[in-house]
Amino acid sequence: MKTGILLSGGMDSLSLAWWKKPDIAFTINYGQLAAEAEIAASTSLCKYISIPHFVLNVDCSALGSGDMAGEKADMHAPASDWWPYRNQMLVTLAAMKAISLGLTQLWLGTVRSDGSHSDGTIEFVDSISSLMALQEGGLTIAAPAIDLSTTELIRNSRIPSDVLAWSHSCHKSNVPCGNCRGCNKYFEVLGEIGYDLDRLG
Repeated sequence: MKTGILLSGGMDSLSLAWWKKPDIAFTINYGQLAAEAEIAASTSLCKYISIPHFVLNVDCSALGSGDMAGEKADMHAPASDWWPYRNQMLVTLAAMKAISLGLTQLWLGTVRSDGSHSDGTIEFVDSISSLMALQEGGLTIAAPAIDLSTTELIRNSRIPSDVLAWSHSCHKSNVPCGNCRGCNKYFEVLGEIGYDLDRLG
């Protein structure tokens, strides 16, 4: 099986990539405000573990909403960082490249807490995997850490603290804003696993 990962540069996807060592990684600049920092974090990790890294640039900023797009949240948004059909879009864009590289499975860095969004549930992962598998190439989608919390994933992965420090979780900026859901999660998780926040900051 030839595997790829959607690498956002956040704690979850970096830890999963470190742990499972996919064959290829994809980072997508779809017009999100923190794209530059996400790409930098992902590129650093891929160089360190010596896997090919593809950066796909597809500007969907006109379709975004919420913190990641710098826009008012859509009326359907369950949280401030919600971007309509974002995971479905990212899976599709990555799959369009993955299929040409002979991949058979694409991994998502989804963890248990992502279930607060419909596209962070096992039902979503199973459904989009079935949809992809119906099409030419038979690519499937999996979320190897979906039953784990971020803290559990980091501990299981044994990612070094200095490598985890490369991750970028802010939803609003290439420089952490310190007050979005992504930044709050970052500091909360580091506190849970006992890392020195001053040294990592």
